[in-house]
Amino acid sequence: MTENLLLVYSLFFVASLVFTLVINRFLLKFSRNLGIRNASETIIRWSSTSKPALGGISFYIIFLFSIIFISFLIPEETDFFNLQTMGVLVVVTVGFLTGLFDDAYNTHPWIKFFSQLLCGVILVATGTYITIFENQLLNYAITLFWVVGMMNSINMLDNMDGITTIVSLAVVVTIFAGILLREQFLSPIIVVVLGMMAVLLGFLYYNWNPSRMYMGDTGSQFLGVLLAVLGISFFWNGEAFSGDSTPLMRFLSVAIIFALPIIDTTTVFYKRIARGQSPFVGGKDHTTHHLSYLGLSDHKVALVFAGLSLVSFFLAVSMTHFIHTWKVIHHVLYGSYFLVLFGFLFIVGNMNKSRSQ
Repeated sequence: MTENLLLVYSLFFVASLVFTLVINRFLLKFSRNLGIRNASETIIRWSSTSKPALGGISFYIIFLFSIIFISFLIPEETDFFNLQTMGVLVVVTVGFLTGLFDDAYNTHPWIKFFSQLLCGVILVATGTYITIFENQLLNYAITLFWVVGMMNSINMLDNMDGITTIVSLAVVVTIFAGILLREQFLSPIIVVVLGMMAVLLGFLYYNWNPSRMYMGDTGSQFLGVLLAVLGISFFWNGEAFSGDSTPLMRFLSVAIIFALPIIDTTTVFYKRIARGQSPFVGGKDHTTHHLSYLGLSDHKVALVFAGLSLVSFFLAVSMTHFIHTWKVIHHVLYGSYFLVLFGFLFIVGNMNKSRSQ
């Protein structure tokens, strides 16, 4: 049974990867003007070259294929398509459509914020929310903050070739590794995770520096809400842990695996608010940009983020599956890693201020 499932999963992964490569090739060929956004005062790209922002379309298609595949794969008596699943389907679609409209019409930031907040409300209403506090209102509030924050973080991190793709891939690979280590081969979510791994790898082929395609808001808003959902289930609520987990352990796991988008967004918000600017208006003041100002090429910046993502992967897997008795030293070590990384990128992000304004 397990061998058959592994074969099926492998075939699904390969099929998703091939489809992603083909569909993105097709979109590139026929995207003369479709999905290409010219620079304006409110749209600031690191690259001076306009490129198709169509990568997010393949993300959503593969996600839908994953859901359809699950419906054929799982037994009829399995209660997968419940209210929670429907809620996730709705918010992922809302995120995708929000990004699609923003790529097409450059919508006002408040419209995007309202859509992000709506995603959080729908998740809470359908039973997908963080359960870290005894007070449910606090759980609802932090869920809304998390969903809106992740959708903005992933969107803002998409400022240089390959960065958001690498960071998102690290998150889903971490979740996939956890599923394998717990031997949960019958879990329907493994299909979604495999699909996302395949589509991100396939897109990275076109998004690696020098990129031929951007994911656009269509992709970043979709990824933001999907990663927020996965983060709630596997890390905030402790499903990724092989044993019992305390609220502090769960919080640290979130800080570790989502360190790069959290740090980048926090740094950018702080700097823009300190300058009296809106934090939602784009600029060349991200941590990735400042690494470039220090002399690293775009290619090397992507490698730095890939290396940091790899470290976060190993730390997250070790803390969720290989430390069975948590001690104070573990909290100190994992917390110190996040604080050192935060401090380093924050300092880097505040260098060369004149070039980032």
